[in-house]
Amino acid sequence: MEPAERFLLDKLAYLQCALGLLGSVLLRLLRSCYGRYASPGSAFRVPARAAWALQELPSLAVPLWVCTVTAAERLRRAPNRILLAMFLVHYAQRSLIFPFLIRGGKPMPLYTFALAFMFCGYNGYLQSRYLSQYAVYADDWVTDPRFLVGFCLWLIGMLVNIHSDHILRNLRRPGETGYKIPRGGLFEYVTAANYFGEVVEWSGYGLASWSVQGGAFALFTACVLFTRAQQHQQVHRALANRVHNHADVQRRTCSENRQVHVSVVIGCTRV
Repeated sequence: MEPAERFLLDKLAYLQCALGLLGSVLLRLLRSCYGRYASPGSAFRVPARAAWALQELPSLAVPLWVCTVTAAERLRRAPNRILLAMFLVHYAQRSLIFPFLIRGGKPMPLYTFALAFMFCGYNGYLQSRYLSQYAVYADDWVTDPRFLVGFCLWLIGMLVNIHSDHILRNLRRPGETGYKIPRGGLFEYVTAANYFGEVVEWSGYGLASWSVQGGAFALFTACVLFTRAQQHQQVHRALANRVHNHADVQRRTCSENRQVHVSVVIGCTRV
């Protein structure tokens, strides 16, 4: 039974890689369908706070369930416990804290919510089952450079992600509407600093785990979030071009008004 399940977990990891690549292609063709890109007329939408809390919850609940109802023999080892804790800490923040900090937020289409919910359950089972039952690490793995660098990347990425979300929440003052380009933090260097932080975070987790399962999750995250970040960049460029063109129009208008004023003054002087 154990070799068969271990083989299944590897296959699920390879499937996750394929889903990430497929998701990247589909997002390029169909564009994202939540947040600012959601159609106002989409039927069956879930309120933003409820959607984020519920869709992320399986990544927290499923691992806790797996570790409770199974022997979870590998969790007796420190590396396994730390790696699983890294996964759980992220999703505790995403499902129990982040949703309740959202200010407003656009409702999410039901099918987008359902897909995210299923993925979180899928990935939560894959990561927790592997770490609790099959991942084998030496006791000194926590001092290995791969683990140390991976852990640091995970921590830095999570902090960048949380700080960037804070910037996004405070973009607009009470009563303000419309889209604004975020400034501050890593937004000064990358278009979607929150996505960048999450990609770094899970890349670090994949490195620290040094497993097909961890690497597959890192690849999936990079494929989906990189594509969505490119959409943000296109929006920012279009907005910047509109602002630039508007400024050009204003400058030309002011210049024309000055020319008319000068002509009138000259004409009056000649008269």
